[in-house]
Amino acid sequence: MTVNLTFHGAVECVTGSCMLLDTGRTRLLIDCGMFQGPKTLKALNYAPFPFDVDKVDAVLLTHAHIDHSGLLPKLVRAGFRGPIFSTRGTRDLCEVMLADAAGIQESEVRHLNRRNEQRGLKRVEPIYTTSDVEPTLRLFETVKFNVAHDVAPGVEAVWWPAGHLLGAASIEVRIGRDDDPLTLLFSGDIGSGRQPFLPRPSGPVDVDHVILESTYGDRERIDLELDARRQALAAELRAARVAGGPLLMPTFAIGRAQELILDLLAVMDAEPDLAGEIFLDSPLAIEATEVFLRRGWNADSGDNPFERLRHAGRLHHLLRPQESDRLERLTGWHVILAGSGMCDAGRIRRHLKRLLWRKEVTVLITGFQAAGTLGRLLVEGRTAVRIQGEDIHVGARVRSLDNYSGHGDATDLVDWLKARGGVAGSVLLDHGEPSALATLAGRLSGLGYRAITAGLDQTWALTRDTAEPVGRGPARLAPGQATRPDWHNERSAFLASLNAVLQQLPGDAERQALIRSLEAALTSSPRVDGR
Repeated sequence: MTVNLTFHGAVECVTGSCMLLDTGRTRLLIDCGMFQGPKTLKALNYAPFPFDVDKVDAVLLTHAHIDHSGLLPKLVRAGFRGPIFSTRGTRDLCEVMLADAAGIQESEVRHLNRRNEQRGLKRVEPIYTTSDVEPTLRLFETVKFNVAHDVAPGVEAVWWPAGHLLGAASIEVRIGRDDDPLTLLFSGDIGSGRQPFLPRPSGPVDVDHVILESTYGDRERIDLELDARRQALAAELRAARVAGGPLLMPTFAIGRAQELILDLLAVMDAEPDLAGEIFLDSPLAIEATEVFLRRGWNADSGDNPFERLRHAGRLHHLLRPQESDRLERLTGWHVILAGSGMCDAGRIRRHLKRLLWRKEVTVLITGFQAAGTLGRLLVEGRTAVRIQGEDIHVGARVRSLDNYSGHGDATDLVDWLKARGGVAGSVLLDHGEPSALATLAGRLSGLGYRAITAGLDQTWALTRDTAEPVGRGPARLAPGQATRPDWHNERSAFLASLNAVLQQLPGDAERQALIRSLEAALTSSPRVDGR
């Protein structure tokens, strides 16, 4: 038996997860995620799918994060009418997340079109709208963990706890009805197994091929026990308060926001001098919290750890934009959590725009920042950034804690793979930046695994024990482009540097001379029309 597996996303990057599995009788998508990062990468979200949507029979969804589920409404808008299989927790989180994503797109496209009209540029359309979300949700069919489900003719699948997020799963796909089916295991995003509010990741043993995420394939992280993690957070709060406050926390709305608030409340209870008002300025995080209250039972701990969020006195939910606007009048010590976690969209950009230049402000990053995102630029130490077309000096303290990541590190990934027993065929690596992919591939090869790094739109023919490349679609990105700063990033950095230099020059004559030299360079450069 031979099946074809094509990687249409999360290649050389950690977003846009989407794989097409063709068994010869049926075609299944595993995830249908949105790209995030440089604008060149995000442009793929607006382009047509690189496969025939009408020939896709079903979607198997690992979890609700937008880089795995965010293009499902676009898929339905393009004509998909098959089932979307997921766990109940994933389905409930997608209900709030996809509606929020559609609303953000509509809002941002309105603002963009207003600017485009002022500049004489063409209008753009959102990837999808709120009207596409409900038809998508109607296609969901929920599954139980650790139970085999028929998902297509001759194919059954089992969802195994991944320990990454509420409802998150690794998916075992069994192809063939005989006693010895071809088995593929899609890891999804794998947790460390040490996160206090998530189950330990598990999975089957003795599969034929494993498709393994590689987010932290080149890193060893220190996952602290809950008390130690809260002590680390308390240290950041102390320093932020000494600086004068406020503390601004770009936050992933699903999972991360809820964990952070639990820890903030615990720290403030333990150290009253750190107590302050906590503002959750994310409608998505607020709605997702209700899902965690309903679905957050943890079988490992025997309780729902998120119950504390139901009646938290100093926690304020800001649903309406007007409520968010009122934060501008606050002074002194307080904490603001706002999405998005990579600072690429949402209300966090407005808060950064108004606060980032102030030296008394602390910005605390608590998650992975994809290449080309505003969050990545801040972590890398940029002294100036552009937000909504304006140059902003970075005067705030920018700090980071990676103890909250829902991803396992390199050793966790290796240990999870070892626990799967023998792998007859290959380990195909995706969902990682080039360094992470190369490092993990080398480590696995040294352990005797046949490790393969996938290419974008590349197809692999899989048998019981072989994986051979059989083709690749037309290039949608240049090699390495997914994680390199693109010309948009370079233009922003150049304009910020230019403005800084102009301000530093001693007088107008020197400024005019610099501008004339730049104009001369533009005049001598090749034009689009070849002149």
